[in-house]
Amino acid sequence: MDDSELASWLERLQEESFRQGGRAVRTSYPPERRMTGAQLAGYLQRRSYALASSTRPDGRAHAAPTLFTIHAEAFWLPTIGGAVRLRNVEANPWLALSVLEGEHDTHAAVLTEGPAEVLTTVPEDVVRATEERNTGGTLDWATAWLRMTPQRLFSFAEHAWQETK
Repeated sequence: MDDSELASWLERLQEESFRQGGRAVRTSYPPERRMTGAQLAGYLQRRSYALASSTRPDGRAHAAPTLFTIHAEAFWLPTIGGAVRLRNVEANPWLALSVLEGEHDTHAAVLTEGPAEVLTTVPEDVVRATEERNTGGTLDWATAWLRMTPQRLFSFAEHAWQETK
């Protein structure tokens, strides 16, 4: 997926998410504070880590930072075997990702969620792209992967953040 395809997909996903969202969502994320498709693509391509939130089998929340890559309209997360998030996704196949930066008038956020699955093999393109995002570090430790196919995506960017992008 090239940059323009990524931007187009993210923009469509965000527009549909806001269309389906209620009044509280539209109030919390006013149109003038949302990122454009190009801004979403650029932001998510330069950010390497997200906070992944899942639900434990007993219903308690679990959140942990994770490396991520976007490929084929999905978010791919390398994971070590035996990680809590693997058991969580197996029990409750849903994942939310939060990608945040900045403070106060320069902060921005992308929130996305969708069904997730545990995989033990992934396309080689995903591994290579994730290693690049990991500043060339090996992913030998990644014995499992989570693939989250987003159904909702929301962004928020303060005006000062938008002026710098």
